[in-house]
Amino acid sequence: MAGEFAGRKLKQQRQHFKWKKRGYKYRALGWAKKKDPFEGAPQATGLVLAKRVVEQKQPSSGLIKCVRVRIIKNGKQVTAHMPRTGAINFVSEHDQVVVAGIGGSQGGSVGSMAGVKYKVIKVNDISLEQLRTGKKQRATK
Repeated sequence: MAGEFAGRKLKQQRQHFKWKKRGYKYRALGWAKKKDPFEGAPQATGLVLAKRVVEQKQPSSGLIKCVRVRIIKNGKQVTAHMPRTGAINFVSEHDQVVVAGIGGSQGGSVGSMAGVKYKVIKVNDISLEQLRTGKKQRATK
């Protein structure tokens, strides 16, 4: 039991033992931002390295169309989902894309897409949705 004048000691101990808690340490040292490939930004531009398919988690089955993207500002690589039917046909290697978070809880993946935390929004500065629906044409080089 703490004594009548033990307040200072108790406060010091609490400050010390806070650092044993993983959540506090992550928050206080800013590790989440350091670990994040976007470095705290909502979106990032990158270059497409390769197209790939990712298998869904159990009990779902199917292949999810994704692209491997190298973020320009720091060189980190992420796997980004190509949303909706036929979207994969509008991107090719070395295209510049804008990538955003997919919107899972705590910055994670959604549903049966294991390890896929990001989605492609734009391809060569044209909205992917407009390309997909035929409202805009892909620029020819």
